[in-house]
Amino acid sequence: MATSGLWVSFSRILVGLYLLCISLEHKHFGAAGFKEIRVENDTITNDPLTNGSVTSSTAGTGVDRSELCSTDLSFLGPPYGNISSSNMVCSPIWNNMVLRYYQRSDNSMTIVLSAVYTTGWVGIGFSRNGMMLGSSAMVGWFNRKGQARIKQFYLQGRHTYQVIADKGELPLNNIPPVVALHGAMIYLAFQAKFEHRLGRQPIILAFGTRYPNHLHLTRHDAKTAVWFDFSQASVTNIDISQRKNHGTLGLLGWGLFLPTGAIVARYFKHKDPLWYYLHAVIQFLGFILGLAAVLLGLQLYQSMNADIPAHRGIGIFVLVLSILQVLAFFLRPNKDSKYRRYWNWYHHWFGQMTLFFGSLNIVLGIQYANAGDEWKIGYGFLLAITLLVVIVLETLSCLRRRRRDDKSNLPPNFQMNQI
Repeated sequence: MATSGLWVSFSRILVGLYLLCISLEHKHFGAAGFKEIRVENDTITNDPLTNGSVTSSTAGTGVDRSELCSTDLSFLGPPYGNISSSNMVCSPIWNNMVLRYYQRSDNSMTIVLSAVYTTGWVGIGFSRNGMMLGSSAMVGWFNRKGQARIKQFYLQGRHTYQVIADKGELPLNNIPPVVALHGAMIYLAFQAKFEHRLGRQPIILAFGTRYPNHLHLTRHDAKTAVWFDFSQASVTNIDISQRKNHGTLGLLGWGLFLPTGAIVARYFKHKDPLWYYLHAVIQFLGFILGLAAVLLGLQLYQSMNADIPAHRGIGIFVLVLSILQVLAFFLRPNKDSKYRRYWNWYHHWFGQMTLFFGSLNIVLGIQYANAGDEWKIGYGFLLAITLLVVIVLETLSCLRRRRRDDKSNLPPNFQMNQI
């Protein structure tokens, strides 16, 4: 009866998590040259961007969008300065940055990004999934000599040496991009022709206050990723915390709890029946955390188009193995059953596969998300501690077996018959 009640409770949990899962909302780009333009001694009065008062949206800020977008762009020269302001869509996008664009019927687009500028560089990147890794960016700056520079960069990784100049997948046309200073603002203008009309697109924005060194960008001072809907000129922040929560849940479930439960089952069977209950509870907690990680990963896939087939496939495979292991708990035959030996093989090897592929997927997730050294060091430290514990417990287990074998090999005590 107790097992039946536990099975009913577990079934309700699975049904609830399944309903949660299905209720989640669904949701090439080469290089070109540069053109220098510098406008001196120009004044912009009452420009709210100069004090950094504008965030990613004008809603609730009391700032009139017409004030932000009233600057005449004729100083950019043709073709950027020839586009009528009535055709150019203008929207504050983040911090003190404003995005202007004009999308034609042939899917070619003119994009102008402006921001308050003192030193360093300003950039806008196009991403497939909201992540920096694999995105292409247009970056503009003025060097110490006052010379204008604008380049496309391919963001191959987090480190500065992995940001490669004159590479990328933005389909720039033959019109040279432009960077210009106009009062306190820097303007980056370029044209690209996309295969399809842009709609909701992940955009990466960043700036750095230090000058690039021989086309090597310095590390950014701040960056963000947003969803920008080019059809409605609306901005939605990308919740980076969801990625961190997904990684944390996976690391705890598959990297901590499941290995701990396996260690208990292997090295503490002499503490019967305590080991069994600890093993069951710890593994069930690991299963719940892993399931939550998979559900959050599916939500990320739908909302951010985070298409990482290997990571997603292995994650679902590990979840299936985990479900089979949980089912094995309820289908465990008695010790004297003739099927117990086969059940032991099944439970052991499926458990080993779950641990292996779970650890592999954590490494892949850290790599694909470009999560940074803190995640690599943290998981490496957890693996090292787990390995150290296994070595110590395995050594103690071998010594315990050796002492037991030595005692069993001792000859029986010789006793003399009493006279």
